[in-house]
Amino acid sequence: MPVIRGTPLTGFPGVGEARAKKLEKLGLTTAGDLLAWYPRDYEDRRQVYSIRDAPLEGRVCISAMAAEHPRLSRIRKGLELVQVKAVDNTGALHLTFFNQSYVERAVKAGEEYIFYGSVELQGRRRTMVNPIFERADRQSFTGCIMPVYRLTAGISNHLLASLTRQALPCAETLPETLPQSVRQEHSLAAMEFSVKNIHFPEDEKALELARRRLAFEELFYLAVGLFFLKDRRDSEGAGRAVPARPKAEFLSLLPFSPTPAQSRVMDEVAGDMAGRRPMNRLVQGDVGSGKTAVAAFAGWLCAKGGCQTALMAPTEVLAEQHFKSLSALLAPAGVRVGLLTGSMKPAEKKRTKTALAAGEIDFVVGTHALISAGVEFARLALIVADEQHRFGVAQRAALAAKSGGEISPHVLVMSATPIPRTLALIIYGDLDVSVIDQLPPGRTPVATYVVREDKRQRMYGFVRRQVQEGRQAYIICPAVEENPDAALPGEERPALNLKAVKTYAEKLQREVFPDLRVGLLHGKMKPREKEEAMSAFASGRTQVLVATTVVEVGVDVPNASLIIIENADRFGLSQLHQLRGRVGRGPHQSHCVLITGTRSLEAMERLHTLASTTDGFKISEEDLKARGPGDFFGSRQHGLPQTRLADLAGDMRLLSEAQEAARNLLARDPRLARPENRPVWEQVRRLFADTPDIFN
Repeated sequence: MPVIRGTPLTGFPGVGEARAKKLEKLGLTTAGDLLAWYPRDYEDRRQVYSIRDAPLEGRVCISAMAAEHPRLSRIRKGLELVQVKAVDNTGALHLTFFNQSYVERAVKAGEEYIFYGSVELQGRRRTMVNPIFERADRQSFTGCIMPVYRLTAGISNHLLASLTRQALPCAETLPETLPQSVRQEHSLAAMEFSVKNIHFPEDEKALELARRRLAFEELFYLAVGLFFLKDRRDSEGAGRAVPARPKAEFLSLLPFSPTPAQSRVMDEVAGDMAGRRPMNRLVQGDVGSGKTAVAAFAGWLCAKGGCQTALMAPTEVLAEQHFKSLSALLAPAGVRVGLLTGSMKPAEKKRTKTALAAGEIDFVVGTHALISAGVEFARLALIVADEQHRFGVAQRAALAAKSGGEISPHVLVMSATPIPRTLALIIYGDLDVSVIDQLPPGRTPVATYVVREDKRQRMYGFVRRQVQEGRQAYIICPAVEENPDAALPGEERPALNLKAVKTYAEKLQREVFPDLRVGLLHGKMKPREKEEAMSAFASGRTQVLVATTVVEVGVDVPNASLIIIENADRFGLSQLHQLRGRVGRGPHQSHCVLITGTRSLEAMERLHTLASTTDGFKISEEDLKARGPGDFFGSRQHGLPQTRLADLAGDMRLLSEAQEAARNLLARDPRLARPENRPVWEQVRRLFADTPDIFN
């Protein structure tokens, strides 16, 4: 029976129910799914060596004859060895297979094979362990550029490649969804050629043509969808126009002079809000660049125009901190600031809700409690969302719905995750982007060090010296609970130990710093306990705070001059940069110590990148290369589709080409109504299934 795109994988030889379930974990259930499961890498297996000439680094193909029948030995329960000698006219190769007893039957003496693996020298003998092999006259996975796929437990690369090869004939039936005009203008290969060559490329040129076409297609559909998003926003209901006022009035409230970058962004915000179209602006700025002052300015403008502002923060700790700082800043100007969080007493919540509905609060700061039932506004004109990558599009929309009537509120999104500008325009496709690219004067860069486990005692001594000088320190752990393998400081255990915040804090207090006041803060604590832990540290009652990444956003303690991050290799660079931003907020020289036990050269390189620069944009570019945009923003919380092949960090030129193609197509056919463009409309609708209302 011929394989078609809808053929279930259980119809393939060797795929039973158990294997099908494992493949399903990768999202693979049909032949068509295999074609869309693009390789993550490739191995060049085209060059075949003789035994003597085979290099000793990397994996290579060797053509040799099995000189004897394989020998099977059962060493002990659960361990079997198959050994066989292969020869050519330059020497002998000794092959060992662990727990692969089928090799005894598969390899026949006197037959020629291609063996693919790493050659090692044992004395004068050349050896290979667990090579991939096939008969020289039936080459399928050697003598070619071999795809390397993302896998799951129980599914080998060999199996996935074998199944994909069987599904490859289906590529002939794949529809060509890109308009002919777009393919010709941008010299793009045909769909069938591209799918076949992304999996099993004929050569490097064919692979490049295939990758370019498929990556372009992803970026093109993404760009078309984003133009629709932008178009929807431009045709949304009118915003509430907030009259501009002399900026000097607001600046007189600030205890500092704004940087030129802050001042520029304030002007952009005031200009947006004075218009009838709702503002949708992303303000990006590195840690400590002064984004909150911009939000305070926007809220002040609203209050002076008789309107209300809602600032939504990701944590109660941060909401309360914003409430205190905004109250202190804006109260002298007569702006009434309120707070609404989940942990407030029912009576307090009721008072805040009543005051909001009556228009007696000008600027409310809160958490998700702001979008709960029973919260109504008198004249909501502005929503400020802090740390957008922790909020979905849906939460923003739910808060906007509370403004009532036909008036759409202005939206100001603040993100301390620096994103390369072009990427920001894609990820926040429906927002205008402002960048605060200057730090306030007087902020000294944080000195950053990468430290191995053997320097732990010296590091503890450094903590003690900082405290003796009157400073405070954070110690950040990646885990909350102890796990069975977790090691305490100085103990040698497997590489996966993660410092657990609870047991580590206890040990530090008991054995390392018995004379210091050690605090504890993590996400599983009750809101009241978190608040107490944070305020104890902010007021200086706690000298060392052992915490998880709950402190990553918005805790402002100018006296803290040291942050130590345990298991630093377990964090992304952007997150480490965020954590580092917790110190360096006061007049004292601050330090960040990254502790790691990793043996990975790649991980060490990443940590040294962080130590060598404080430029958040440079760090985020490195993070994107290492982790990809999905990890960068969390599980699709930005509400936009993931790309499977296009690399948003590396494909910037292709991205602008795709955007230009999308713009030109929509200029000719704005609703994609022509028959030849309907496939594009269908693809974009499928891609943006999470935000279907963009097509209404």
